[in-house]
Amino acid sequence: MSENDAGESLAQDSLAQDSLAQEGGAQESCVPGNRRFGPGVLVLVVGPSGAGKDTLIGHARERLAARTDIRFARRRITRAADATENHIALDEDAFAAGVAAGRFPLHWRANGLCYALGEEVAEDLAAGRIVVANGSRAAVPEARERFLHVKLVHVTAPPEVLAARITARGREGEVALAQRLAREPVLDGEPDLRILNVGAPFEAGERLAAFLRGL
Repeated sequence: MSENDAGESLAQDSLAQDSLAQEGGAQESCVPGNRRFGPGVLVLVVGPSGAGKDTLIGHARERLAARTDIRFARRRITRAADATENHIALDEDAFAAGVAAGRFPLHWRANGLCYALGEEVAEDLAAGRIVVANGSRAAVPEARERFLHVKLVHVTAPPEVLAARITARGREGEVALAQRLAREPVLDGEPDLRILNVGAPFEAGERLAAFLRGL
């Protein structure tokens, strides 16, 4: 899997307003409704593009395959399906309809794309399970308001490593690459786990798996 970072959350009223807000530099996180999802634990794995979040999540998924109480979220993204992430592709109209219907427990916009966690995340949390998701640093404050229990894992790497990984996945041109590297949303408090992902992916992936086992 590639290392895809999410950024800033969608405004509640409409997808169009979010696009305008992002173009103007405003980056908001908002989820419709006032439910708090739980009592299970949402583990958000966040960090810059190229940090290796999807790779580490994939490793942890394999290592914890026997744990029926741990689920790994499959995101909705307004990007065509490809080999870099096993997501559910939606066009912008379908995504906006999902937002309007309140089907997404958490959603955000970054790099010209929309991202969301699906209804099954809310169902798993209601059943008391742990749900692991590739999330957004900027969406963390909203997640803490929308979910009863949130754990934060911050994955990062040196800038030159990030640039090399983003280039290798072949999705972004030079301008998009520079924009991804320049984005640095401030984390909402200290993460529960920090991972500097510079060695073998197995090592960092084992740290994530061990953290999840301990929840």
